[in-house]
Amino acid sequence: MGSLTERQKAIIVGSLLGDGTMRCKINALLEINHSIKQRDYVEWKFNELKDMVSTRPHKRFGNAGRIAYRFTTRSLPELTDIYRTFYKRGKKIIPGNLKMHPLSLAVWFMDDGCKSYRALYLNTQKFNVTEQQKLISLLNKQFDIKASLNKDKTYYRLRIAVSSVAQFLSIIRPYLLPMFCYKTP
Repeated sequence: MGSLTERQKAIIVGSLLGDGTMRCKINALLEINHSIKQRDYVEWKFNELKDMVSTRPHKRFGNAGRIAYRFTTRSLPELTDIYRTFYKRGKKIIPGNLKMHPLSLAVWFMDDGCKSYRALYLNTQKFNVTEQQKLISLLNKQFDIKASLNKDKTYYRLRIAVSSVAQFLSIIRPYLLPMFCYKTP
């Protein structure tokens, strides 16, 4: 397969910040798994990463009648370095030296973003508060985006400050798939 393109790396990083999962034995693989309602989005990710995949996306029936649409890549050496960067002792973390491409930010938003009246949120509840603080710092340093922690029931998520929403949208808009415009104010 050779090395990953910058675009593929950006999509993988954005997916790992969002709903993507990796597993590793000898080499790592990436799993993309979304609701069946996001079928077109999964197809887009598949088309972007298809040279790493042996089997087309397919339905998967889960608990409580949930139907997912998913695919996994092959286990590849090119993915193993990314796995080692994003996973410590099998747990997903935010790397301290993460450099995020604007496409990664857009994929992360498409995976986990939502809006309120004027603010935007990134549903980062799967990360602990320390990891979320790293994300807040990263957004500020790399994109000049102000964010804070917002308590959502029991867990925290990231809230993009109203003053940074326009900046955030200007960065992701060139990459935002039309099906996700409903997530923007």
